[in-house]
Amino acid sequence: MAYWLVKSEPDAFSWDQQVANGVEAWTGVRNALAANNLKAMRLGDLAFFYHSNVGKEIVGVVEVVREAYPDPTDTTGRWVCVDVRAVGPLPQPVTLATIKATPAFADLALVRQSRLSVMPVSSMHWSALTKLGGWTGG
Repeated sequence: MAYWLVKSEPDAFSWDQQVANGVEAWTGVRNALAANNLKAMRLGDLAFFYHSNVGKEIVGVVEVVREAYPDPTDTTGRWVCVDVRAVGPLPQPVTLATIKATPAFADLALVRQSRLSVMPVSSMHWSALTKLGGWTGG
């Protein structure tokens, strides 16, 4: 299993909307590196759901339930999306300020490539971030 982080502006699509919708297509990614990350996602992979711009915090965990397929919001046919399902909220959201203040996260993609909307998370970082957020897997 691989781990990821997906970012959404909460005023465009929030964690609460993800939970309410159940399974949701992760559409609208228009960056080649982020799209390659979507293509690398496999069924059962887990991803942090991160509120960008407003909040700037990891708020939940989603699971990939459908691998990459053509993004229905893309008229060019170039871009892909995956379907994700809400697994659960982080009892304690993990803020970007906390992440940046923690030396162990200096090489986390969220710190190094802050504008990237879909990024890998190492198992070491996943473990540390879920611990900070009080998430136990359910």
